[in-house]
Amino acid sequence: MERVLGVGGVFFRARDPKALAAWYEQHLGIPKVPDSTGGEPWQTEAGVTAFSPFAQTSKYFGRDEQQWMLNFRVRDLAAMVAQLRAANIEVSEPESYPNLGSFARTHDPEGNPIELWEPDA
Repeated sequence: MERVLGVGGVFFRARDPKALAAWYEQHLGIPKVPDSTGGEPWQTEAGVTAFSPFAQTSKYFGRDEQQWMLNFRVRDLAAMVAQLRAANIEVSEPESYPNLGSFARTHDPEGNPIELWEPDA
């Protein structure tokens, strides 16, 4: 069976797409999609990716109308949390789960939930 190789993009609606793209670039290091042939696209590091549909009634994402949530793998969760807090971005206290790793949560300026994940080695 042929199968996909990985996530090719994440696309979602935003009230202010340019400002939101700039926020992700400034605070999480995700460059904007190139608007010319010479631009460099975001290159992710190889690693595990979770793909998991949730029940429609799940409270995991926060708001009832929230249909998706971003989860980003990070190398050093403590450093990422400190970086975001230094920029006055609210981030939950990291929590560790055996055999999974450590997780912290934040939201982008439009209220979209973001989970930061440092997998166990």
